[in-house]
Amino acid sequence: MDRGCIFLLFGVKLSTFVFTKTETDMFFNERLPKYLLGKYQLIGTVTFSVLFALVFLNIYIPFSETAWFGLGDSSTFLYTLAFIMVCIAILICSRMLMYKSRSKFEMTFIGYTIWCIFEILAITGFYTWLTVNIIWPDITEIWFVFGKALKNGSIALGLPYLISGMYFAIIDKNNTIRLMNYENVVTDEPPRPDSQKQKITLFDNSGALKLSLNPENLYYIESDDNYIKVWYTDSKGELKQYMLRCRLKTVEESFKGSPLVRCHRKYIVNLSKVSMLRKESDGYVLDLDKEEIPPISVTKTYTDSVLSHFTEQSPLLEPIED
Repeated sequence: MDRGCIFLLFGVKLSTFVFTKTETDMFFNERLPKYLLGKYQLIGTVTFSVLFALVFLNIYIPFSETAWFGLGDSSTFLYTLAFIMVCIAILICSRMLMYKSRSKFEMTFIGYTIWCIFEILAITGFYTWLTVNIIWPDITEIWFVFGKALKNGSIALGLPYLISGMYFAIIDKNNTIRLMNYENVVTDEPPRPDSQKQKITLFDNSGALKLSLNPENLYYIESDDNYIKVWYTDSKGELKQYMLRCRLKTVEESFKGSPLVRCHRKYIVNLSKVSMLRKESDGYVLDLDKEEIPPISVTKTYTDSVLSHFTEQSPLLEPIED
């Protein structure tokens, strides 16, 4: 395999460990974070990649055997301009298709890597065709030109893909709400050791406290793209929602071992607020002790963890005393 392709594969795999929170997740099965498929992120990736590629190629041209780019000669300039415009069009169309198809299927890291490789191959193929058919029609070393173009294209596009991915990962991490259940939260409530230790607190990226509530007021948390909706009851007992920029995976990992349990791809439920666990034909359903909250399904992926919580907390059979 060409060294440029190896570099691209290694770079995207390295970025995976930045994006994910645990290194135990398998690279091939890890879903691509949705913030990488956002409109502004895709526009930013294309813009940065084009600018980086232009700078890289201008630095590399004097040392290349197959580069014909130039700004001085008028004919070379026109071909250079045409090549740049076609490349930009390829990237824009590709990223538009990626954006439009984000809701059709869940892209994984390996899928994103393959997509990027096809972008590089498309641009490399166009450069090779332009070189051997128009610029240097007498050249016979077609595969040599293709190999050089593939190596340079992998660096010129692969590196900015990696850098932009890491940049957006850092931005998302800073914007992600930090969920904690620590006891060192400042509050004007009378000191109650039990409730203080179980206080659920949500902070923004600057460390400012955004929401603090007791577990008995929290009903469930709903995923909404890159945000979550926290459903809780206020002091009057009315159901309210609070929206935060955060991934549901963050909540799941932050509150392991607590009554907040993942039961669905979109939901985390406070099992202490469940009034009934029902077995339906297509699986289990949770009824919460508030009538306005619709029943929440338990998918097969999370059935065992939900059932284990109920059986551990409340055994189905009590010992019979003689």
